[in-house]
Parts: sequence; C-alpha cells; structure tokens
Amino acid sequence: MPTTSETDDVVALWRLQSGYADVVTRRAWPELRDLFQPETTVHIDTVTAPLRTIVGPDDFGAFVAGAIERYDYFAFVILNRVVDLDGPDPDTASGRIFMCEIRHDAASDRWHNAYGLYQDRYTRLDDRWWFAERRYRSMARTGPEPAVFGLPPSR
Repeated sequence: MPTTSETDDVVALWRLQSGYADVVTRRAWPELRDLFQPETTVHIDTVTAPLRTIVGPDDFGAFVAGAIERYDYFAFVILNRVVDLDGPDPDTASGRIFMCEIRHDAASDRWHNAYGLYQDRYTRLDDRWWFAERRYRSMARTGPEPAVFGLPPSR
C-alpha cells in the first residue's frame, strides 16, 4: 500500500464527504456505490419518527429519493466538517458533517430547510476511502412544522 500523509488522507476524506453532497444534490443515486461499500450501515434519526437502519448504497439511495421526491429544488450543503485520523488503525477514520438541506416543496410553493449532523466512520480499502457507517440525526427544521432538536448526545 502506498504511504500517504495526514494531509492526503484529510483531503481524500473531504472529497468523499463532498462527493456525497454532490450525489444527493444531483439525485444521482447509482453513484452512491462509488462512496459506500455494499455493507455500509446508515442509521437515521429524524427525532420525530422511529429510528431507521438501512444497509447498502442502493437501499439508502431509494430511501433518500423517496424522502425528497416532493422537492423541485434540493441542495445538500455542508456547513462544517471534521475528520479524525487518530485511531490505532491507519485505514480507519471518523468524522462529522454539520449540514443543511435547502428544499422547495413544489406542491405548496414553500421552502423547508432541514439541519442535521452526520457522524461517520470511514475505511480505506483498495487505496481509497469509503463510508463504513453513518449516523444521521436531525437538529432543526423550518417549514410548516418548525422545530429545534439541538445536538445529539456525543458518541
């Protein structure tokens, strides 16, 4: 395996995170396979619905596609990102993404934005980084039923 610097790994992980934002904004669901391993688990806590666990990029893409299909405009915006390479295994890392979904509901002609936090685990396989596990938690929403949920407990 080629040796990489900490900067190389951080940039590669930021590109992975940005790649996710790009895929979701463009609704290019098959491209999730380039970011997630087939066994990647995604835990979704919207606070107002039961916790969901989804495995694999195809099922996750189908879930997100269904959740955002009513929006004629949708943009996934990364507000802040952190990656941590300090684990004992150089081929694993963790990170956080604070994000906003800017959304326009076509039927009601209203803007509904959502704010949340992804807490991620990453793995390096075949000299590239992948999402290994994701935990999403809603933090706030605007729209017809606005709410503020705050930060989730630290993991």
